[in-house]
Amino acid sequence: MLRRRAVALFAAILTATSVIVGSPGGAVLAAPGSTPDEGGSKNLRDALEAASKGHVEAKAALENSQKRQLELTLELQKVEANLAALTDEVALIAAESYRRGRLSAVMIMVNSASPESFLQRAAGLETIARHENRQLVALTAAREQADRAKAAMDNEVNEQKKQLDIMAKKKKDAERALAAVGGGASGGYVNANSPAAKAAPRNPNGSWPKESCTVDDPTTSGCITPRTLHAMNEAKLAGFKRYVSCFRSGGSGEHPKGRACDFSAATSGFQNVHATGGDRTYGNNLAAFYIKNASRLGVLYVIWYRQIWMPGTGWSNYNGGGSPAGDHTNHVHLSMI
Repeated sequence: MLRRRAVALFAAILTATSVIVGSPGGAVLAAPGSTPDEGGSKNLRDALEAASKGHVEAKAALENSQKRQLELTLELQKVEANLAALTDEVALIAAESYRRGRLSAVMIMVNSASPESFLQRAAGLETIARHENRQLVALTAAREQADRAKAAMDNEVNEQKKQLDIMAKKKKDAERALAAVGGGASGGYVNANSPAAKAAPRNPNGSWPKESCTVDDPTTSGCITPRTLHAMNEAKLAGFKRYVSCFRSGGSGEHPKGRACDFSAATSGFQNVHATGGDRTYGNNLAAFYIKNASRLGVLYVIWYRQIWMPGTGWSNYNGGGSPAGDHTNHVHLSMI
C-alpha cells in the first residue's frame, strides 16, 4: 500500500514539474497543441481583414493595369512608326500622280504601237493601282490601330486612378480600425538580411487565386489553404522551425478559414509570458521575414509584440489587452489572403 502511494506521489510530482521551465517567473507552458487567445474583437478582425484584402486586391489590379499600359505604349510606338512610313509613302504616290497625271486606258491606247504594247501597259497600270490601293488601306488600318491603342491607354489610366482611390480608402479604413487598438505608426520589425521566399502562384493578371481550406494542416487536425501551407513551409526553409499552430475552429478571423498561423516565440510552445532575449529576437526575425516576402507569399497582415503590419499602412501600434496572447508578445500571428 505504501509502495503504491509512493509511486503515485512520484508520478504526480513528475507531471507537475514537467510543465515548469526555467523562464522568468517559472512560467507554465501551454500544451503544444493549445493556441493562445488572440484577443481583440470580431469587429476589429473583420475590419482589418476587409481593409487589408481590399488594399492587396487593388494593388494587384493597379500593377496589372500598369503592365498593360506599358505593353500598349510599346505597341503604339511601333504603330506610329509604321504609320509615319506609310504616310510618307502615300504622300510620294500622291505627289507623283499630281506631277505626271494618272495613267488612263485612253492614254494607253493612244501611246500603244501594237496590241502587245497595249496589254503590257494595261497590266502595268493595274499593278500600280493595286499597289496604291494597298498602301491606302494599310494607312487607314494603321491610323485605326493607333486610335485603338490610345483609347486603351486612356482606359488604363482611368483604371489606375480607380485603384489608387480604392487603396486610399482602404488605408483610411485600416487606420480607423487600428485607432481602436492603439493606432499610430510605429517602427516595426525590418531585417534587410531576411531571406527571400519562393513566390506563391498568382493568376495571369497578377491577382491571388481564391482558395479555401482544402489541404491538411500539419500542425492540427484541421485544414488550411494551399497558400497558407506554402507560407509556413517557406518560413521553415528559412530556419524558423519552432512550434506552430494554424487551424482553429470557432471564432472569427482567419484561423477558422485556414488562413492564419500562430508561431510561438519560445522553443517548447506558447508561454504565458512576454518573450525576451533570444525568443524575442526569433519573433522579430520571423515577423521581418514575412514582411519582406509579403507580396511574394500573399500576406494579409502580421501581428507581433504590440505592433501590427498591414500592406496599406505598414507597421502600427497594437494593443491587445495586456496579456501575452492578446498583445502577441509570445507569438507571431500571420494572416493570409
